Amino acid sequence: MMARILIVEDDASISGLMFRTLKSEGYECVLAGDGAEGADWIEKGGFDLVLLDLMLPKIDGYTLLEYARSVELPAIIVSAMGQVEDRIRGLRMGADDYLCKPFQIGELLARVESVLRRTMKESNVLTLGDVTMDEAARTVRKGGDEVILTVKEFDLLKTLMHNKNVALSRAYLYETVWQEPYLGETRTLDNHIQHLRKKLDWEDRIQTVFRIGYRLNFGEGSGKA
Repeated sequence: MMARILIVEDDASISGLMFRTLKSEGYECVLAGDGAEGADWIEKGGFDLVLLDLMLPKIDGYTLLEYARSVELPAIIVSAMGQVEDRIRGLRMGADDYLCKPFQIGELLARVESVLRRTMKESNVLTLGDVTMDEAARTVRKGGDEVILTVKEFDLLKTLMHNKNVALSRAYLYETVWQEPYLGETRTLDNHIQHLRKKLDWEDRIQTVFRIGYRLNFGEGSGKA
């Protein structure tokens, strides 16, 4: 599953370097240039990690860290404030790691991988684009707004998200979601697919595969941004 990372950094050269590097490693990244913009993105939800500077305009990093922790969003502080007391304060406030500037890009990647490996293993949250599914709570959000799905729509979406970019047969989808033998009748499954496309605005994402079934397409450059 592709992790979604929020980068809150007011130095454009540093944020650009982090963005390009993480993007090249397959992460989906969003940039925020000040604390207020960062807070807006956190409120929208759908992130697996935030990389957070401390000396930010509008809202400082410590305040933003408190907000991130209140919504259980893992955070790595990336700051020039490298004194021992700064690191202690950040970690005691709930940061998952603390990286001092200047840093080696390889160390940034290693720390991101470490935190995500630890936090995502414990998570039942799936994120693709601006859609986030909490499997334990059985909720789905798009752009931070809850999308109301039926039981079968939820189970169908979960199956598609767990198998993104894979062509799944109608028989597999039907038997996985409805838990009964597939006898060739397609109307029930096709109707549920249409409902998901409309509710999530995923007409271009949930693709029909001729004579096979469906594929949730999140390949690079595909569908809507």
